[in-house]
Amino acid sequence: MTSVNTNEIVLQVRNATKRFGPVLALSDISLEARRGEVLALLGDNGAGKSTLIKCVSGVHQFDEGDILIDGVASPIRSPGDARNAGIETVYQDLALFDNLTPSQNFYAGRELSSPKWLPLGLRFLKSRQMDATTSEVLDRLKVILPKQDATVALMSGGQRQAVAVARASVFARKVVILDEPTAALGLRESRKVLDLIARLRDEGNAVILITHNMEHVTELASRAVVLRQGRKVGELVPTKTNQQDLVSMIVGA
Repeated sequence: MTSVNTNEIVLQVRNATKRFGPVLALSDISLEARRGEVLALLGDNGAGKSTLIKCVSGVHQFDEGDILIDGVASPIRSPGDARNAGIETVYQDLALFDNLTPSQNFYAGRELSSPKWLPLGLRFLKSRQMDATTSEVLDRLKVILPKQDATVALMSGGQRQAVAVARASVFARKVVILDEPTAALGLRESRKVLDLIARLRDEGNAVILITHNMEHVTELASRAVVLRQGRKVGELVPTKTNQQDLVSMIVGA
C-alpha cells in the first residue's frame, strides 16, 4: 500500500459562524481534515454537526468564516461547488434511487456520454464503461452485492449504505463526509461499513465521520472534535481510556 502523508491538510474551516434568524447555529468554529485519516465530529442533537457539514457540502453557506481546500480559500455556495472541490457527502437518507442499479446510482446526474459535440439529450450513454467502473470500485473496496445489476430496492440496509459510500469515493478527490453511516444497521452490517470506511482512509481520503458510537470513534478516528450548542468545546485523540472525557465534553459535564 502506498504511504499516505497524514499531515497533509486538505480541508480547513476557519472561524465559521452560521445564523438562522435569531438562532446562532455555529459560533467561531475551526477544524481541519487531513489525508489518510478519519476525523470524528461529535456532539449531542442540536450541537451543530449537521449545520456544519451542510455548509461544507454547499447546502447552506457560512455567514462568516472561510473554507480552504489545500490551503486555498474556496467559497462553496452550492452542492455543485462542493463536488467540484472534491467533497462528497453521504447523508443518513443515503439519497439513492431505489429503482436504479448501483451503476445507475453512481452516475445519476453525471452520466458518461458521447459524442460531446451533440446536445446532452442526443448523446449515447456509455453504459458499459459506467458498469465497468462501478464494478472496479466495488471490487477494490471489497463491497459484495448479490447482483450488481439488481436495483437498490432489493438490497439490505448495509448493502445500500455500502453503495452510497462507494459512490462518494468515486468522485471525492479530497473529502468524504459520512453522517451516521451505521445508524439502524445490525452488528454484522455495521462491521462491513466500518471496514469500508477504514479502506477509504487507507486509500488516502480525508474522512469526516459523524457518529454517536464511541466504540466506532476509538476504532477508526485519528482525532475527534466535539461541538456543543454550536461551539467547538474540545479536540483530542480518542482512545479507549478517554471515552469518558469525550462523553463529558458532549454533555457539558
